[in-house]
Amino acid sequence: MNTIKIAGRCRMGLWFILLSILISFLVALFSGSLQMGRDMRANVKLDEFQARMDQRIPALMKMYRIPGCSIALVKDSEIVWTQAFGYADVESGRALTVDTPMSIQSITKSVTAWGVMRLVEKGLVDLDAPVSQYLRSWQFPQSDYLTEKITTRQLLSHTAGLPLGDFTNVYAPGVTMPSNRDVMTGEAVLRREPGMGFSYSNTGYNLLEILIEDVTGQGFSEYIRTEVLLPLGMESAFFDIDTTVKPYPPMGYNLRGDPVPVYLYPSRASGGLFATAHDIARFAAAGMKGNPVLSVESIDRMYQPESHKIGIYGLIFEAYGFGHYIEKLPNGALSVSHGGQGNGIMTHLQAVPETGDAIVILTNSQRSWPFIAYVLSDWAQWRGFPSVGMGRIIWGHYGLCVVIGILVSASLLVILRLISTFCQQKRMGFRLLRVSAASILLGYLVWCACQKYLFISSVFPVLSVWLGGAAFVFSIVLLLSVVLPACPR
Repeated sequence: MNTIKIAGRCRMGLWFILLSILISFLVALFSGSLQMGRDMRANVKLDEFQARMDQRIPALMKMYRIPGCSIALVKDSEIVWTQAFGYADVESGRALTVDTPMSIQSITKSVTAWGVMRLVEKGLVDLDAPVSQYLRSWQFPQSDYLTEKITTRQLLSHTAGLPLGDFTNVYAPGVTMPSNRDVMTGEAVLRREPGMGFSYSNTGYNLLEILIEDVTGQGFSEYIRTEVLLPLGMESAFFDIDTTVKPYPPMGYNLRGDPVPVYLYPSRASGGLFATAHDIARFAAAGMKGNPVLSVESIDRMYQPESHKIGIYGLIFEAYGFGHYIEKLPNGALSVSHGGQGNGIMTHLQAVPETGDAIVILTNSQRSWPFIAYVLSDWAQWRGFPSVGMGRIIWGHYGLCVVIGILVSASLLVILRLISTFCQQKRMGFRLLRVSAASILLGYLVWCACQKYLFISSVFPVLSVWLGGAAFVFSIVLLLSVVLPACPR
């Protein structure tokens, strides 16, 4: 009898594995995850890569419901291609063009870092001096830690112990906003000892905005414009929106696909810049050759790791320097990058300085991380890298497909056991375990449904819905397996 039971369990286990594999494959197929199988050959001619992208990008945009995308390529330290796809505003039918400035969100931090390093080169700021000595018009609010220990180096590298900040505090163009100093008085409260570790902080970069203004006597926007943007030829970039000037920045679209009107942050240094993909490509190219803003030594300094333990970002990148994430590619080359995400917006800049390569991807959708990962993977294969850290999002897709396959398979097998005439009475302890597991899972799903923002929904906008549905079905099946009467032996 025991041998029969063991054999039956083995067969059940085999069926579970086979069913999980089949369902995982079907989920990957119908969710678009198998797009990665379309390899790009290395070092084909530029026009062949362009032709591939002219087909590939619209297909991916349709799959992930991304209204608009603007892209620029740098090769041999020169801009070789810019293209725009889709719409700046779906409802009005306004097309997105290469001349349409877009919100670049946190790529702004890379630009701000250049502005700070400009002051360092001039001898006006010491990276390791207490930043409080430069903040003449503003003081840190009371906290449990010594703010005198905070340095410019720590603000640039997110190691000052400051909070993330409220990125939902936004305003329509033309509406009266609080000043950055007022916002910082409420937000810049230390959460940990300065210098003790990495903690991504918009607040830290917005304090650099005050530092720049107090050291130079200029407004932050004007300083960055005259000292960084214009010298680099980024003539379309700006912080303040003139509602009478065309083309107007595009409408954003959130995770649900709902339109998000153009908005501004009270603080600019962490994510307030608007620019075209061509502008950001100029910025990337300037970091690969001589330029009128920073020396090679200062640029190299920004690309040096300041923190290797960078939390969840370590799944994608290896370290953070000054305004840039850092990773070593499979071919040994150093790559620097920064992404940006806001309500209805997602962007990415990736550069490989030693090879003279870079790519800029700007989208007006918050569903764009998998899209960006696929485009980056194609670009990396084309340039022979052959991958970048953001490509791991694609493998995350496969991992989620497996999880969904396991949940669906488990649900089906439980249902089969319920209707089988050979099912057995279960012990009370196992019943309680199933009730507890189902209750916890349902409670977590309810919690997720109540959140305005979920990281997993942002990274996996399609599969997160599949995962939620599979988890919900599995929890209901678990409850039914307890509630429905068991069949006799």
